[in-house]
Order: sequence, then C-alpha cells, then structure tokens
Amino acid sequence: MQNYVPISDLNMNITHSKVVGVVIGKTDSRGFPDRKNVGSERFTFSFTIKDSPQNFLNVSAWGNEEYIQALSSRFQIGDCVVIENPLVVTKDYEKEERFCPSTPSLYRLLVTETHSAIKICSDLETETRILPLFHMIIKDPGDFYSLRDITANGQSLDGNIINILAAVQSVGEEKFFTKSDGRKGQRLEVWLFDDTVKSYPLVCWDKEIIQLFQTQTQRGTVLFIADARVTFDSFRSCMIATVTSKTIITVHPDTAEANQLYACIRTMLETGDLDQEVLPGDSMQLDSISDVLTVSQIKARSQEHADTFHCITYAFITMLELGSSISKIIRNRCAKCKFQITEDGQTCSNPACPSQGQQLQVTSGFEVLVDISDHTGTLKTCSLTGTVAEKTLGCKTEEFMCLSESQRTTMKWTLLLERCKIYLKVLSSPKTRSGMKASILSCALADPVEVKQNLGVLVG
Repeated sequence: MQNYVPISDLNMNITHSKVVGVVIGKTDSRGFPDRKNVGSERFTFSFTIKDSPQNFLNVSAWGNEEYIQALSSRFQIGDCVVIENPLVVTKDYEKEERFCPSTPSLYRLLVTETHSAIKICSDLETETRILPLFHMIIKDPGDFYSLRDITANGQSLDGNIINILAAVQSVGEEKFFTKSDGRKGQRLEVWLFDDTVKSYPLVCWDKEIIQLFQTQTQRGTVLFIADARVTFDSFRSCMIATVTSKTIITVHPDTAEANQLYACIRTMLETGDLDQEVLPGDSMQLDSISDVLTVSQIKARSQEHADTFHCITYAFITMLELGSSISKIIRNRCAKCKFQITEDGQTCSNPACPSQGQQLQVTSGFEVLVDISDHTGTLKTCSLTGTVAEKTLGCKTEEFMCLSESQRTTMKWTLLLERCKIYLKVLSSPKTRSGMKASILSCALADPVEVKQNLGVLVG
C-alpha cells in the first residue's frame, strides 16, 4: 500500500505528504494580473478530490500559463489522482463559500510547479477503493428539489443555490463565442427530466463540465447536481438552472432516491415516450439554430455523432398522411406522465405514473409522421407534434376533429410538395432502422429569395 495521508488527517504541520482521491469537480484554468510582475499573468485552476464517503477538499494549482494548461490537461473529472507534496493551508471560508464547492475539511491544498506534482493513480488496489466514491453524493440524499418543485416555486427561487436530482434528456451542441476581453468562451445547454417534468434546461459554461456531459453521460443518465444556481430567464419566461464553480455533479449517484428515479425513467425510455414529444423550450431556441444542412448532411452527421443536434433544412414535405383515422393523428396521453392512453382506457397503464390510483386526466395532441425530401434524399417519419403541428397545419386538434375528409385533403395539399423552411431536432435512436429520429420544431413555407441564397451555398 502507498503511504497516503487521508484527507481527514491533514494539518498544517504535515510536509512531503501524498494525498490520493477521485476528482469530483474541476474548473477551467483562468489568468489573473500578476501584482509582482506588472504586465504578466498568473494562471490557476481548482478541483475537488474525495478519498472517503465523508471527506473531500478543494485543491488549487498556481503557476505560469504553460505549466497550468499542461497540468490541467493531464486529468479530468472522474480520474483518481495522486497529489505529491502539496502545501496544506487553512481555507478562507468567505472565498470558499462564494467560489468553491462547500467541503467539510478545515483545509485546502495548494499545488505549485516548484514543490508539487499531480499524477494519475497507477495503483490498482487504491483505484479499486477510491473510484466508487465518484458515485457517492456530497449532500444528504433527500436534500434535493424535483423539477416539478422548481417549476412550482417559480421566481420565489430566483438566485437560490439548490440541489437537483434528475436525468439527462438530451445534450445540446456546444456553442462558441468571443468574450468582451477577446478570450474564447463556450456554452452548452443540457435538458433534464424526471418523473414529474419532461424537460428542464441546465446551462454550462466551463469546458470541464461540458466535457463531463459529452463523455460521461447519455440519455437517461441520472445525476445529482449539488449547488446549482436557479434563476428566472426573462427571454424564455421560465426558471433555468446553471452550473457554477460551486457545483458538483455526481453521475449515477449511489442513493435509494436515485435508484427509484432510474426505475421510473427506464419505463419512460423503454416505451419511447420521451421521443414522442418536442422539448417545450425548443421552440424558444429557433433564433439560436443557424446550421443549414441538406438531408444527406443530416444523415451523415447523425451517423458520425451520437449527440443530439439542431439544424435548418429547406425541403419539400413528400408524405403527410392526414386521411387516416383520427386516433392515428391525434393521440390521448396521461396529463401527469404523458404515457399513451388507449381510446377506452380508464386508468394510466404506466406503473411509474405519479397519479396511480387517482382520477385519470387526459390531454390530446397531434402526433403526425411526415417525410421531408430535397435534392439529396429523404428523411422518413419525422415527428410533427403538439403546438408545432397546430401552427404548421393552421388549426387546433378540436377543429381538426370536425373537418371532413375532403377538408383534410385540402389542408394536406397546402403543404405537400411545397418548399418549406424546417427547423429540426435530430437525435440518435439505435432501435430505429435509420438509427436516428427527427422532430420538427418549426415548419413554414420558405421565402424563395432565402431558399436561393442558401441552396446556392449548399449546392455550389
């Protein structure tokens, strides 16, 4: 066994120590003006390590840009690391509470190029002991908000720091931008869900957290998000959550509450219920979707990457079946869990439904499958649902049910074989023949000038 000093035994009198732990949180490196050398910068990044279920602490590394960038690139969240000869210092409670994850330790570790080193742990026995701690949360397992709780509390939670237990619905595309000081920035939007709410936005700004979502999560991955900030987004008119430097995200948390949630969402995933519904926030994001793709490019991207992506395509609707029976176009679903209800159903058949044993409440909505085509190919069975379908077809479900067959045919031909500007959300779906599913977020007749401008780029 290596001679590691446990976090619980650390004190300021210990020198030449070695501390081992799993990295449960990490920030991006940042530069600050060096007061001792005017005109130059010092760089730093922080991370949090854990070596037992109860003990974890923060670590800060300082140095020049080259050293800090190289050191930070050696490990990521979820790795087991060994810190050699760190300086043990008493933590500044005011700064730590504002900018760092809250820890039970009285101390923090300081790493410098001159005296310290950080290595990936190569001792198998130590790794076997330490790595499972990554799935142990740092808070009371019952201390969290469900997504329904956050939604119900609304703006009364604005600015609060809370814990969230939820699962990954989808991971958006990483967006890049230039900050006011000329430095590069990035942003990732993740959509969460649980057994109470089908979609809730979580915004990430740090590369380290973005990498965590891109490499260690997929649809249905349960997360315990400790110390996320919730705020009211006036643009969306809803509450959103944001990952900050205080936030610790535990992937596949080992708690009874998390296991119970996983059992519920597994049913939702297996039935494909989540695939039937466009995320409520997607319609609000149309302005941020800028990638224009042909059908063949959409297919190629979905095969190359498993991540969900959004795009615009200028295509024709080549199949729009509105002449089928009403039950194939308008579906009834449980108002609580969105599980499909049969025409003669009196109760929700989803065993995980929160309204089990209560009076059934039903919502009705369009669920239409369409084919869209351009000069490069056809995307089959794209999902046109809910309010997006109502806007596209120009009528509500109640109005549609009163239409005659000839009136439905007339409605179909107002769109069929017409060039449309279509916003799509495309996600991986291994169970389908094509390996992908596409949901229409917006569909309207295209402006001929706009089509010419974009198709000129695409074709040429």
